[in-house]
Amino acid sequence: MRKLCFPMLLVLILFSCSDGDLQIETIDFNDQTIQFCDDPVPNASNILFKINESEALILDLQSGVLNNGVVGETISTESTIPGQSQLTYRNFSGTVSSTYFCSDIPPATPTVSQEVEAEDGTVTIETVANADETGFDHVILLSGVSFVTENGERITNLTIDEFGTVSTTITN
Repeated sequence: MRKLCFPMLLVLILFSCSDGDLQIETIDFNDQTIQFCDDPVPNASNILFKINESEALILDLQSGVLNNGVVGETISTESTIPGQSQLTYRNFSGTVSSTYFCSDIPPATPTVSQEVEAEDGTVTIETVANADETGFDHVILLSGVSFVTENGERITNLTIDEFGTVSTTITN
């Protein structure tokens, strides 16, 4: 009887264990183009964002990080998240447009239903003169980004390696 009870108990324990209803949220903004409200000002904070219907990824770069660079050279600048730069994921109650971020007073709808600040990561910006040397292209790369919700749950399957490319013009 003992020999029969132990395997039955083991089988019962294995089938009664639940892997839970863990839902892995995927944040994928790779197919979305980077947007900003005004031309980035070299010595001001730069707010860049991507919109995916009812989701947004907002990158607030440290002041002056989108400098003009030097023609003929590639300059690489790195900043930490959080600290020098801030990355925020927002989920909205409805479809969001660029006017939400570019208005002096954001519209009343849609409302933010979830907001998660990145707790870790690195922003790397590679600056190079464009083909006709009238401006600079800044390729913004994200690495090691970690989002953790209020409940302590980590948002996984984060696929935002390249945030995008922003261009600035040469000012004399």
